[in-house]
Amino acid sequence: MTTTEAQTVPDLRRGIAWTRARQMLGRTLVVLARAIAIFVPVFLVATFVTFALRSLSGLSPARIQLGEEATPEAIARVEAQWGLNRPFLAQYWDWISGVVHGQLGTSWTNGADISTLIGLGLGVSLSVAVFALIIGMVFGFVLGTVAGLRRTTWSDRAITGFVTVISVMPAFVVGIVLVAVFAVGLHLFPSAGYVPAQQGLGPWLAHITLPAIALSFDVIADVARQLRSSLVAAYRENYVTGAVVRGLSSRRIFFRHVLRNGLGPTLATLGLKFPALVGASVVTEWIFGLQGFGRFANDAAQAGDVPAVQGVLVVSIVLVVTFNLIINLVLARVTPASQRGV
Repeated sequence: MTTTEAQTVPDLRRGIAWTRARQMLGRTLVVLARAIAIFVPVFLVATFVTFALRSLSGLSPARIQLGEEATPEAIARVEAQWGLNRPFLAQYWDWISGVVHGQLGTSWTNGADISTLIGLGLGVSLSVAVFALIIGMVFGFVLGTVAGLRRTTWSDRAITGFVTVISVMPAFVVGIVLVAVFAVGLHLFPSAGYVPAQQGLGPWLAHITLPAIALSFDVIADVARQLRSSLVAAYRENYVTGAVVRGLSSRRIFFRHVLRNGLGPTLATLGLKFPALVGASVVTEWIFGLQGFGRFANDAAQAGDVPAVQGVLVVSIVLVVTFNLIINLVLARVTPASQRGV
């Protein structure tokens, strides 16, 4: 090999690496653009509808603060203090402008800052939901992979039966059983309460483990079933047959071809499960005595605290869009179809 040829090889490799990096950046920008294009209209429509429903419902801070026997003059005075005597579009514009700057308004019930209240509850719910998602991913991937690799065997049938059983078990029932066995009976975990991670990783994990396990059953079942189906379908594809004919090892066929092509639907399932975990945590929070995001949303709705409900809506939309954006970015990185631009 001549000196010129030796210099050409590294240059060619750098060119290929640079081309791949540009393609990855382009796919990332496309995903971000799509997320923004979805987020903006959904956010505007959802918040506008919420404001419209508040106006139609007749809810007012005066009713909460003064009671049902308040005089019309007293009601008008309180509503004027909150700016509710202004035109609807003017109220909406002021509120949406504050949201853009991170200000979700003031609670009608106690006058507290809603951003602060939601932040306190959201830390609890996200801790439980993320831990539940991790548990569901780990066990779901293991069970789904074993069932997919040993399809039509007794292992596959046993795993299918197990995930079917746990998928129909309500989280509040699982939570009660976990408290009775592991908290009251064995004294391995606290039965209620929450300790922030700043006060110690051990106590924090101890308080969120049982709620996370109670919420993870549905995630385990969905991930296992989806991954099993995707792997079985991937093994039937022509590219797997071609890999076998070329003499590739079963290990390489699984990790290089089958798993990467089967991950897409499973990751899409996770994109739907995380917002559901945060939203469905209200029952679990009651069982374990947690003052989380779901419980705050429930209390605000029952009290008729419209600004708090609107703040919950805003945060929920941001959570859904953000997590699905992360899932889409991961899909663009790991799935072969995305890397080919399909």
